[in-house]
Order: sequence, then C-alpha cells, then structure tokens
Amino acid sequence: MHPLFKWGLGALILGGLSAAGWYLLADRPLHPGPKTFHLPDGTTMRTFAKQLQERHVIDSANAFVALAELMGEGRALKTGVYRFADPTTPLDILHTVVTGQVVEYPLTLVPGWTFHEVRQALARAPHLSDDIKGQSHAQVRAALHMHASLEGAFFPDTYYYTYGATATSVLARARRRLRTVLGNDWLTRAPHLPVRTPQQALILASLIERETAKAGERRKIGGVFVNRLRLGMRLETDPTVIFSLGKRYHGVITSADLAFPSPYNTYLHYGLPPTPIGLCSARALYAALHPDKTRALYFVATGRGGHVFSDTLQEQDEAIRKYELDSTAPAAVPKPRGARRIGQDHAN
Repeated sequence: MHPLFKWGLGALILGGLSAAGWYLLADRPLHPGPKTFHLPDGTTMRTFAKQLQERHVIDSANAFVALAELMGEGRALKTGVYRFADPTTPLDILHTVVTGQVVEYPLTLVPGWTFHEVRQALARAPHLSDDIKGQSHAQVRAALHMHASLEGAFFPDTYYYTYGATATSVLARARRRLRTVLGNDWLTRAPHLPVRTPQQALILASLIERETAKAGERRKIGGVFVNRLRLGMRLETDPTVIFSLGKRYHGVITSADLAFPSPYNTYLHYGLPPTPIGLCSARALYAALHPDKTRALYFVATGRGGHVFSDTLQEQDEAIRKYELDSTAPAAVPKPRGARRIGQDHAN
C-alpha cells in the first residue's frame, strides 16, 4: 500500500468513499511523458493541480486537490523543480511534492582544474545562482571564511544541487570534503617528510596531479619530488611553468618559457610554489603524504602516457635521448596535464 494512501486511509473512509475506490482512482497509472514543473515559493496545491491538468498529466485538478486534502496534505507543498516520467500516478505525484523530492543537478569539478576553470564551470551550471560572479578572490575567500589561496582549495568530485542553490554553497561543500580527505591523510602521513603543514602537502599533491594521469605513477612521482626537496634541488616541473604562463601557454614549452619570471616557476626557484596549482584528487593527496621510497631523482615522459624514472643524471640523459631526441623513437607528444621531464635543463 502506498505510504500516503495508508496515512490517509481513515480520512478517506470518513469522506464517504470506499478505500478501494479511492485507491483505484489515486493509483491509476498515468502516461503523460517526461514533464518538469518549477514550483516557486507560495505555490498552492490548487495552482499546482491546475498546472497538472493544463499539461495533461491529470484529468481533474479538483479531484487532485480533494485527494491532497483527504490525505491531510492540502497545504504541504514544497517548492522546487520536479520531474515526472512514465508511468506515474496521482499518488506518486502527490508523494513527490509533499516530501520534497526535487530535481538535483550535477556539477563536476575535475582534478587538475585551476580556480579559473572552477569559476567557469559554476557559471555554466544550469539553475545555479552564480553569487561569485564578478567578485575578486579576496571577496570569494571572505564569503567562504577562508584565508588560504583559492587555488586547489576544493575537492574534485560530482556535487548535486537543487534549483536556486548558490555557487558559494557548492564551493563550501567541496572545501569541507577537501579538508576531510586531506586531514585524514595528514594524520597517517609517512614520517620525516619535507612538508611541514597540510597546505604544503596540498601544494605538493597539486604538482603530482598535474604531472600524470596514471594512478600507478603518482606515489613514485611523489617520491621523486620528496627526494629533490630533501636534497635542496629545484623541482623543475613543467606544470608550474604552464601555470605561470597562464593564457600565454599554447601547448608547447620553450626554453624562454622555462625562464619566465614567476614565483611559481620551479625552474627558477627552490622549494614548493606559493600555492597549489590545481585541484587534487584523493590519489594525488595520498601520494604526496605516502610517497614511494625510491632513489629516483628524475623522470621523463615516454610519449605513451607514462614516464621512465632515473636515479642519476646520466640515466636521465639517456632516457631523454631515447624518448625526446631520438628520431627513430615514437614522437613524444605534449601531455595536456603534466610535464615532459624532470631535471633535463638544470642539473643540481
């Protein structure tokens, strides 16, 4: 028995119509085709019933209102966007609106995205109120009660929101998710890492995220970065150059780009960049705080989606000749998310 029908059974009987008769009427299958209704604040049950009748979902608005009143739900209509599909029944429709089963819209934040890309996704999201449009980073941070940079400050995932939700509310949820995931990894981090705070771990994770799309490589790349940080070597990772260049980057890094003056350029500066350079997945966060124990100090892209790791500069030079300079080898294509090599231009 439908929960609403069971709830109003006594009222139905007192109303002078048999329960069986009302059940047949209220639970009669309808086939209106997929239809969506937006019910703003203040929409009455009668107004909703008229919309249902006008759009040929039900035959009688009066009968639907009578059903709602007999169920004790004459005024209990929750606002929002509702979608009904074949088959449905008057009881199903009533149950949907009085319990607030509104349509939820997905918004996906992608690992590696910059905050600029996050803002673009929020602006494109249907039925989401873009309350950060035109605001400065300082204003967005204030709205989210944040002090750290907005770069990399949100966990990449698919978030669901309802009609009229705000961009700030989605960002706040993504921020909380990141703090939870990062906090758990921080508590179980490997000992003696050269990162002193969760924010530094987040920065390191963003470099790992942008270096490779292969999950099996992330901890090894984390191990290379940790080794270089411990030895005081520059990280020399191309994603920081790409981030530094911004719109100036056009798919290929030149020697001039490697010398581009920016605090994020790890070919020029030692240590970690000032902030993360993109959103970090759970695997990248884990890799930053649980890196592989390796002697490798270098790696080079193979052009096939992976990397070759080297312990010495001599091994790295040989790998570079094989994968980047040897005309008989398959051409190494620029990776959309990461670097071509570590330690090629500036040996330490």
